[in-house]
Amino acid sequence: MEELAYQLGELSYKVQSFLDTGGGVLLIIGAVILGMWALLIERALYFGVRFPAQAKAVELGWNSRPERKSWQAHQIREALIAGIRMNARSGVDTIKTLVAICPMLGLLGTVTGMIEVFDVMAGSGMGNPRLMAAGVSKATIPTMAGMVGALSGVFAVALLDRTVSHRVEKLSDHLTTETGNTEATA
Repeated sequence: MEELAYQLGELSYKVQSFLDTGGGVLLIIGAVILGMWALLIERALYFGVRFPAQAKAVELGWNSRPERKSWQAHQIREALIAGIRMNARSGVDTIKTLVAICPMLGLLGTVTGMIEVFDVMAGSGMGNPRLMAAGVSKATIPTMAGMVGALSGVFAVALLDRTVSHRVEKLSDHLTTETGNTEATA
């Protein structure tokens, strides 16, 4: 138990040291990345648990209709597909926005770190490289963190977009206009 407490304390110290080295902007970047990944995990859980049940309910409801060839039936089919698409895309635009914010926050960290470097240079000249190095680290670490967050988010959003398109298209294909029963799969 003491070993676990020691390791947690050591981890806490290292995280705090990293945040201090990167400056205050790093904490904001971390919060944005945490929010982005929380939304991505929520979407993954949605597609693993809720989407199949919703798609099956829509498909069963459609297949229980006695006629599926009229204009009205076609409009109902389109509305069902649009509802599923809207549920599937929920939060995707927010995730894309958070991905786009990450590099901008990294740039903000760069600017604030460089301002600190220039402040040190104005106060003590070029004679204190240790103080300038602290400003440079506050300039580079947030940039790196913003880019890592954005890159991981870009790949995840691309996968999410492809999943949404594939699943909705597959459901759309299952909602046939034939009057015979089709097998309900999603």
